[in-house]
Amino acid sequence: MVIEDKWITLKDGRKALLRNPGEADIEGMLEYLRVSAGETEFILRYPEECGKYTYEGEQKLFAQWNASEEDCVLICLVDGKVAGNCQIKFKTNLKTKHRASVAIALTKEFWNLGIGTQMFEELISIAKARPEVTQLELEFIEGNVRARALYEKMGFRIVAVHPNFIRLKNGKLLNEYLMVKEL
Repeated sequence: MVIEDKWITLKDGRKALLRNPGEADIEGMLEYLRVSAGETEFILRYPEECGKYTYEGEQKLFAQWNASEEDCVLICLVDGKVAGNCQIKFKTNLKTKHRASVAIALTKEFWNLGIGTQMFEELISIAKARPEVTQLELEFIEGNVRARALYEKMGFRIVAVHPNFIRLKNGKLLNEYLMVKEL
C-alpha cells in the first residue's frame, strides 16, 4: 500500500520523512536491519542472522509491500539515513477483518526524538481510514520497558502473554506480550 510522503518535525527540530520504501533505500535498510538487531535483545533476530537479507530480496519485498492492499510499510529517513520502519498488516478473512497488526522499530541513534509516536499516529490514521477495522494489535518482548511505555501512551493494553517466547544466547527465556488498542 502506497501512501503520500509525510514530513515530520523531530524533538530536536530536524525534519524527517515518513514514506514507503523504494529501491534507493535498500542499502540503508540492510544496514538498519543489521544495526537494530545488535542494539537490543528485543528484536527477534541477531546481527549475524541478517546475512540472509539481500539487495534482491529487499527489492522484491518492497515491491510486494507497495503493491499490497493489506500491508503498509513505512520507513523514516533522517538526514537521508534510515532511522526506523513501521508496518500495518490488515487481516483479510471475514471473521478477522476487524483486526490489524502493527510493528515498529528504530535504531538507538534516533530514540527519544518523537519518531515512534509519529509513526504510530500515522499507522492509526491508516487503520481508521478502513471503517471495518476496530482493533489494532502488537507484541513486545518482556523487559522492553521503553516500547511498552510508548504502546501504553498510544492506547494499547496487555491482553495476553506468550511464555518463553524467545531464548537469548545466554539461555534466558523471555515472554512475549500481546497488546490491543480498540479504535
